[in-house]
This record gives sequence, structure tokens and C-alpha cells, in this order.
Amino acid sequence: MGKEFKVYTKTGDDGTTGLVGGNRVKKYDLRLEAYGTVDELNASIGIVRSYEMDEDIRVLLTEIQNKLFNIGSRLASDERGDAMTANLAVKYDDIEVLEKAIDRFEEGLPELRNFILPGGELSMAQCHMARTICRRAERRIVEFAEQTPVQTEIIKYINRLSDFLFVLARKLGNNNGVEETAWNH
Repeated sequence: MGKEFKVYTKTGDDGTTGLVGGNRVKKYDLRLEAYGTVDELNASIGIVRSYEMDEDIRVLLTEIQNKLFNIGSRLASDERGDAMTANLAVKYDDIEVLEKAIDRFEEGLPELRNFILPGGELSMAQCHMARTICRRAERRIVEFAEQTPVQTEIIKYINRLSDFLFVLARKLGNNNGVEETAWNH
């Protein structure tokens, strides 16, 4: 058997973490805020995926989670690590998958005439939570991109993903016969 894998390495005990490529940065670094929020988003989508839903939606959510791992790896890569993670880059086709799903899911949904309050049944509410985490991830990535080059497709993908999660919340509610609650201002 090979070397035993341990979850703890103790290398971060000094308040730093290693990047893909070998550099170490403080754990509060903006880069970590960006990819840490993507990781939080991924975990939130994992909760969405645990609810009862059509298998094609579950498969798509798994694909999205894999893409988010790729994005996290790209964001965690220093200059040397960029070459190591280049094959994980977001492509226009990835963005198009989200756009096509949004278009497909919107068919048969009631026309949106008001802002709606997040909530409904649990899968809907969790989609809204994931959507807000996605928006925060987008803000962190855009801020990070002001100091370090970030692939523009990553920002586009995350932006489109928040739209997807909003529409998915509506679709799951519609599939489960749950009425949306309009914002009463």
C-alpha cells in the first residue's frame, strides 16, 4: 500500500495556506475569499441536490458542482499553478449549458410580474440561499480580478449560475405545486 493520506497537514497552523503552484498566502487573502465562497456555493448546491427532484436536474447540478470545483482550482492557482489547471478553464459551452437550462426551465412557469420573496418549500428556499451565495461569490471574484487576472468566462459563468438558481427555485416550486410569495411593498 502507498503512503497513508491524512486530512490534516498542519501546514496551515501558521495562518497561511498553499496555492496550486506552491506559493503560500494568508488565509484572509482576497483570493481565498473568492474560492472559499465558491466552495460554500458548491456545498449549498449539494444541499439542493439532496432534495427530491427530476433526475435530469440532479445530473445537471452534479455537473455544476464539478464545474465549481474547477473554478475553485483556477482561482486557487498562482502563476505556476495556472499551467497546471489550464485544462479546467471555463468554456463558452459551459455558460451555454446554463442558458439553455434556464430557457427550458422557464417554459411552463407563470409569468414573473413581481419580485418574489425567497422561500416556499425547502428545495426552493435552498435554491434561493445558493443564489445569494453565488452573488457573493461573484462579488468576491470580481474584486479579486481587479488585482489578479481572472478568466472572464469564470465571472460570466458565476453570473449566469445565479440566474439559473433563481429559475430552478421557481421550477422546483412549480413542480411541487408551491405558490410563490410576491413581494408586498
